[in-house]
Amino acid sequence: MPAQPDVAAPPSSASRPAFDWRSFRSRLDVKSAPYLYIAPFFLLFALVGLFPLLYTAFVSVHKWGLVTGNQGFIGLDNYQAVLDQPRFWQGMGNTFSIFLLSSVPQIILAIFIAAVLDANLRAKTFWRMGVLVPYVVAPVAVGLIFNQMFADQSGFVNAIFANIGLPAVGWHADAFASHVAIATMVNFRWTGYNALIVLAAMQAIPRDIIEAAVVDGASRLRTFFSITIPMLRPTLIFVIITSTIGGLQIFDEPRMFDQIGLGGNDRQWMTITMFMYEVGWGNQRNFGRAAAVAWILFVVIVVIALLNYWLTSRIASSGAATAKLHGASRLLGTTKGDRR
Repeated sequence: MPAQPDVAAPPSSASRPAFDWRSFRSRLDVKSAPYLYIAPFFLLFALVGLFPLLYTAFVSVHKWGLVTGNQGFIGLDNYQAVLDQPRFWQGMGNTFSIFLLSSVPQIILAIFIAAVLDANLRAKTFWRMGVLVPYVVAPVAVGLIFNQMFADQSGFVNAIFANIGLPAVGWHADAFASHVAIATMVNFRWTGYNALIVLAAMQAIPRDIIEAAVVDGASRLRTFFSITIPMLRPTLIFVIITSTIGGLQIFDEPRMFDQIGLGGNDRQWMTITMFMYEVGWGNQRNFGRAAAVAWILFVVIVVIALLNYWLTSRIASSGAATAKLHGASRLLGTTKGDRR
């Protein structure tokens, strides 16, 4: 009788490998943990940053009053109405004037203060904390103090001018003088903050490059402008962009520069954010137009920030490459001299 072929029996459930839940949880933890760690930031940004931005865009294309609320879609009529108002262009001009008078000296002073703090000083921590004190002071307190200092009749600054034989300045009456006074307040608050950021970048520069240039005969001043400044390119771009954003959104300092808070009798120091506040909460009480002003300012800030980034990167990139090449050539020359 022929033998029957062996038929393989189906594998039993006991012979199958069990699912390793511990290994699965470990792999899931490795892959998902980084996203969970950064999720709170994005959730908070979506709640207090992205949602208000998108909701403001929604309000800007509707007729929206403070009391009446949403009264229907009107398209770009709010933008057209805002652009047709002379006070909008006056506020834009005042904003750019104060921005230039504050940001340019502020960055220059921040670099100079950072260079001084980077030197071999006694009590370094004390001086570094000291430059940050104005940033801690409340903007309202700074505004009240500087309002008295730059008073037209009995101000401290005009008293100094009178003692040295200079005429008094109408800090509140003259438009340019008011911009200088407000820019002084801004510089008082933010120069030390930016100086510490630049100082941190200076301390990250390799010392061997600077020392090689000094050994080669370069002066400290030449080394600072030819090596240190170009190698601060990423930090300077960051400081310039943040100064641009803050300078174009300035509100506290001009608001507190007088007791009324309207930007002067002729709106000679009214900024664009003060104009937005007046449209939304002043006599007009038109939230749709105020939202349109906010979005116009947002677009202007983005354009100016991109322009600053492009200009700064182009100017500083060539300088940084030159500084690195200069430092490398000095190190190579020193090494060859040692071998000889």
